[in-house]
Order: sequence, then C-alpha cells, then structure tokens
Amino acid sequence: MKTSILVVDDETAFLDSVVRMLRIEGFEHITAMDNPTNVPPLFDDQTFDIAFLDITMPEMDGLDLLKIIKERSPETECVMITANDSIPMVIQAVRRGAYDYLVKPIMPEQLIHTMDRALERRRLMESLILKSSRAVKKTLDNPEAFRDIVTGDRNMLRLLHEAELHAGSTIPILVTGDTGVGKELMARAIHAASRRASGPFVPVNMLALSPTLFESEFFGHVKGAFTGADKDKVGYLGKAHGGTLFLDEIGDLSLEIQGKLLRILQEGEYTPVGDTRSIRADVRFVAATNQDLEKQVLSRKFRKDLFYRLQFAHLRIPLLKDRAEDVPLLCERFLSGYAGARLSEEAAVALEAHDWPGNVRELKGVLEAAANLAAGGDIKPEHLRLPQRKSRISIVGATPKTGALEPLAEVERRHIISVYEATKNNKSQTARVLGIGLQTLHRKLKSFGVK
Repeated sequence: MKTSILVVDDETAFLDSVVRMLRIEGFEHITAMDNPTNVPPLFDDQTFDIAFLDITMPEMDGLDLLKIIKERSPETECVMITANDSIPMVIQAVRRGAYDYLVKPIMPEQLIHTMDRALERRRLMESLILKSSRAVKKTLDNPEAFRDIVTGDRNMLRLLHEAELHAGSTIPILVTGDTGVGKELMARAIHAASRRASGPFVPVNMLALSPTLFESEFFGHVKGAFTGADKDKVGYLGKAHGGTLFLDEIGDLSLEIQGKLLRILQEGEYTPVGDTRSIRADVRFVAATNQDLEKQVLSRKFRKDLFYRLQFAHLRIPLLKDRAEDVPLLCERFLSGYAGARLSEEAAVALEAHDWPGNVRELKGVLEAAANLAAGGDIKPEHLRLPQRKSRISIVGATPKTGALEPLAEVERRHIISVYEATKNNKSQTARVLGIGLQTLHRKLKSFGVK
C-alpha cells in the first residue's frame, strides 16, 4: 500500500529537508505545504496516512490545523513538530489527537522511526476495525442493528446470528450472562433488528418494583383508583406499546411478581388498576438476568412455568475472558472518544493477561479512567490500576525447580512456548501477550522448531 504523507511548515528550507529525508527512504506520495490555511481544502477529496505539522506558524498554528484535520480525517495520524520542547504545548497537542511530536532539528533516523511507529499503529487499528466489521457483516443480514456490539469472536458471532433470527419473531427472549457482559446492549440490538425498531424501547429494572406497586407501575392506573391517584397513569406496558419492553434482573423477582408477569405473557392482555377494560399488550418482551434460572427453579426461587415460557429463545452471552481476541477491538472502541489516547505495548499486554471478572463493563471503566490519568499521553500499566488478580495466562519463565542455572535464551524459549500453548497456539494473541511483533514471533517459533 502506498503511504500518503502531508508535511506542513512555513519554513521552506526545513520543509524541503523533511521531504528530501522521506524521499531517500523511498516514500514518494508526499504533499508539502508552507501555508497552513491552504491545507483544509486538501481533505475534501483526498486523505493522508501521516501528517507532520509545525506547531508555530503564522495565520494558523499547528494546534488549530490539527483540530481541523482530526475532525475531517480521524484516521490520519498526526505528528507535531516544534522548535522548543514545551511540555504544556505537547500535552495540548496530544489531547487534540496528535500521535507524537518531534523537536527541531530532526535527524533522519528520528523522522523515520516516528513515521514507522505511526504507520504501524494505523495499520493495527485498521486491521482490528476491519476484522470486526467484516466478521459482523459476514454473519448478519442487518449488521447496522448490532453496530454497538464489537466482536470478532466465532462464538459471539454465532450468538449474534441467533439473536437476529429471534428478532424477526414475536416470542419472548431471555438474555443471560454475568454482570457486565452487555445484556442490555444485546436487548437494544434485538429491538433494532426487529419489525418493532420504529417503536419505543423501554428498559425496566425489575428489582426496583415492589409487589404492592407492581400493578400500578406495570399496568398503569386510572384517576381515583386509590388514594393519591389524582390522574391517569400509563404503565410500562403502555409506554412500550408497539415496541420492546426490556425486563432487566428478572431472576431476582419475588414469586408473587413472577406470577403476575406470567399471566401477561400467557394472556397477552392487562387491566390498569381501577379500570374495567382489558388492553392488549402489544409489546415484545426481552428479559435478562445474571442468575442461573435452572438452579433457581430447582431451589423453588423461580417459577418453572415462567422459566419454560422464556427459555425457548435463550441467548447466553460469553464472558470477556472467553473471547480474549475482542479485547483489542473493545479498547479501540472505548478509546475513540479520547483524543490522543493510545495504549503502550506494556499496557496492551497487561490488558490481554487480565481475567476481567467485571467483563466488558470493567474494561470500559478501566480504560476511561486510564485515559484521564494519562492526560492525553500514552496509557501505561500504572494508569490501568488493575486489581492484583491471577492472570489468565501463567507467566512461566523462571528456572525449573531443579535449581539448575540456565542461559537467558533457554528461559526465553520456554516462556514463549508456554504462552503459545496457553493461548491454544493463537499466534496473534501470543504476540500481543508477549509484547512482540507477529513476524518476530514467527521467526522465534521457527527457530524453536515449533509450527
């Protein structure tokens, strides 16, 4: 792929020297501009992979130009050039989306090293986004409905396919999974993929409903139905008319409320409190819980008849630790709203090795907090504030219990092979965990006689 480069600097001599250094390295598609005000129109009909921007320029400084470029072409990696190493100015540039900065005078090796790093990051991000996008589009007829669910995992994609098929029907759907896996996100996607997509999506935290208030909150009531009912009230069923009613935390309902809910599912009608007329419940029910309902049924904490009513369209969302390849995809999604935020290699390794008991929700919270702590710079392991838990992948590299001293090369060999085996021979994941390039891993495995 041909790399398209933009260089902007009002000093003609410096501009020419940068272009010359790039051409010596074999880069041909270079656009050099000495007037920053002429740059924005360039993005109307073309894009650039890398942009080198001088910070101090007349008429428009590099920071303002950076803001414009990132708005018009977010995928362009921008490197700022400055004559003085001003930390506040550099931080401001990174917060606005700059990838890195260089201080004048610039040596050829500095320029090319920064260029290579920026291009590698761009290729990685494009690869991750393309992988998720292609996988979802290949699996689904309506990928747009599931656009907020980021995955490339085979089991998760199979689940999305099932969800889309169920979305086309009218039967209730049960979504289960541990806390933080994204049950409501799945419910919203099902709604968006259904024929009710133009109707309302009404989420209800079932734990907040007491048995005494359930009928009023769920069915609604008419004026004068009880003391304090000074006007008609539309219940959740009425609010969700023509759409989807999402019943969250259904596994924690009291048996009394379970019985009332079952009658609605069976009869398809309800009567507001204080009214005499029955109203058809024109809603699609999607229920969710982190409880094991089969165990709840056996312990008589959940009604068997309600469970059977819900179980036919059952979607169990896997744990994040069971779809580890989605971690880089999710990182890219969650950090996209933080200009300049990017993971260091060490931080990426730490995220890959973590077991994520809080699942996707925990990952999102960790990254958002880390982006704030990094203040627009590289996110490092110390910014992640990960609890000290046992990692999913054991780091095996120490000398065996025999006590014999070993050469460093042998320790490295055993460590790499152990991680490779722990990831079930997944080379991409192994490379990320080890913090080395994929080609480097291929070369080392070949030297070890491992295919």
